[in-house]
Amino acid sequence: MGNDGCGELQLELLRCWRLRQDEVVVHVATRQQRLIAALAIKGPSLRSYLVGLLWPEYPNARALESLRVSMHLVSRQIPRLIVNDGAMLSLDNRVEVDLERVRAQTLALSQGGLESDASSTLRTLQNAELLPGWYEDWVVFEQSRLQQDRLRAFTIFAGDSLAHGHPEIAGAAAEAALEIEPLYENAVRLLISAEIQHYNPAGALRAYERYRQKLEQDMGLRPSASVRGLVADVLERERRAGKDRLVPAADAWLDREPLLDHS
Repeated sequence: MGNDGCGELQLELLRCWRLRQDEVVVHVATRQQRLIAALAIKGPSLRSYLVGLLWPEYPNARALESLRVSMHLVSRQIPRLIVNDGAMLSLDNRVEVDLERVRAQTLALSQGGLESDASSTLRTLQNAELLPGWYEDWVVFEQSRLQQDRLRAFTIFAGDSLAHGHPEIAGAAAEAALEIEPLYENAVRLLISAEIQHYNPAGALRAYERYRQKLEQDMGLRPSASVRGLVADVLERERRAGKDRLVPAADAWLDREPLLDHS
C-alpha cells in the first residue's frame, strides 16, 4: 500500500495508541493523538463537531485555534495522514486502523458466521480493549460501545457454535463473554450447555458454582430456575450413572447442602 510519499501507515487504538510508518513507530504528541484517534473512531467529521468533542471546555474561538494548530502539526509531521476537505476532516482511507478490523470481525461473529480460524478471532477480540487509560467522556462511551458489541458477538457466536455441534468453541466464546460481564446469565447458560455437550459434567458444575457465588456476593440473589435446571439435569444424569459412590441429590446440591446418595 502506498501513501503518496508518506509511506505505509498503521494506526493502533487497541491496547495502546501507536502509529507506525513503514513499520517504524512515529512519536506523536498527546493533543495530536486525540485528533487522530477521534477521526479513526468517529470517521469523517465536521470541524465544528471535532472542536466540541475534543475541547468542550474551551470557548469556540479557542477550540477552533487548538484544532488548527493540531492539524498543522500533524500535517507537518505525517503529510497526508489527515484529509482536509474544507469543513470536513478525515483520515486518508489508505491508513490501516486495527479498530476497523476488529469491528468487521465483531460484526461477522454477531451475524452467526462460523470462521475457519475461530479460535484466533476469539483471542483477537478478547484483547480488543480500546485506548485503555483514556478517560474522556467520548472515549469512555466508545469503549463501552465496543465492549457491548463484543459481548453480543461472543454470545451469538457461542449459541451458533453450540447449535452446529462445536462445544469447545462455544465454551470459549461463552467464557469470553463472561470475562466482560461475569453475571450475564445467557452466557452462563451457554457455557454450562457447552460443557454438557462436551461430556464434561464437572466443568458444567464448576461454571455454575462460579456464577452462583458471584451472583450471591454481588447481588444477594440466587441463579434463575432455568440455570438451576440445567445443573439439576447434570446431577440427575450423574446420579443415574453412578454406582456405589457418593452423589449429591440435585435439589440439595443446588441449595448448597449436599446429601449422600447410595442408590
